[in-house]
Amino acid sequence: MTQHIAELLMYVAPEPIRQANERWLTRILERLGSDRLDAKDLSLTDLWLSPHLLLTQTCGYPLMTALRGRVRVIGRPRYELPDSSGGNHCSVLLSRADDARRTLPDFRDSRGVINGEDSNSGMNLLRHRLAPLHRDGQFFASVAISGSHRESLRWLREDLADLAAIDSVTYVYLARYAEEEVAGLHVIARSALSPTLPFITTAAASDQQVEQLRLVMNQTLKELPDVVEILGLEEVLPAEESDYQVVLDYQQEAEMSGYGRLR
Repeated sequence: MTQHIAELLMYVAPEPIRQANERWLTRILERLGSDRLDAKDLSLTDLWLSPHLLLTQTCGYPLMTALRGRVRVIGRPRYELPDSSGGNHCSVLLSRADDARRTLPDFRDSRGVINGEDSNSGMNLLRHRLAPLHRDGQFFASVAISGSHRESLRWLREDLADLAAIDSVTYVYLARYAEEEVAGLHVIARSALSPTLPFITTAAASDQQVEQLRLVMNQTLKELPDVVEILGLEEVLPAEESDYQVVLDYQQEAEMSGYGRLR
């Protein structure tokens, strides 16, 4: 029996989501006759680039930067959730509901928070949405890095920041299964659409292996209707690295407007 790394770490919360992903992965590995290697000590980058990688999920921004040409795209998920459908998602721009500001221009010189500099949904889509509003390359009075979408939400709730961009899939998952994490928050705006987070495998995988992986992923989804319902994930669509060029296009548009760095 072969041994591979298989982890789905982009959406690990709330607990029903983590459990549904684990059930899906377990069934995929059973179908493929593969044992699962322990990857708990690997960083995300080491996981993504491991020669033992069978299946994981990454963000579109690192796919087109740090991982470009170094992994194979298996496909992209077709979620059917609010603000996420047809293989696309967006970011929802959130503030506290008790904040009197109700439009993006109102938030000029406020406190921004992002989950990370390499995040498409937390940084890149936010930068693109704010680019038409900057003045001399600046929109916020300050921008902090929280480390995760859930932490950014906590910063908003606790009045440590005023505006954050949250992946729309994450937002719906929390609203459904951990309502307290989005309680008291308000959607100010939405970003442009972007391809959903890609599933990837090792760069050494052949076209046939990639197609087989996607086939098994979809077959197992059909076998697990409760997982489909919990995740809102209907199927894995075929995808190529080039589908994510739009992520870099958004970056370039912001740069051309004079807002190359979110600040």
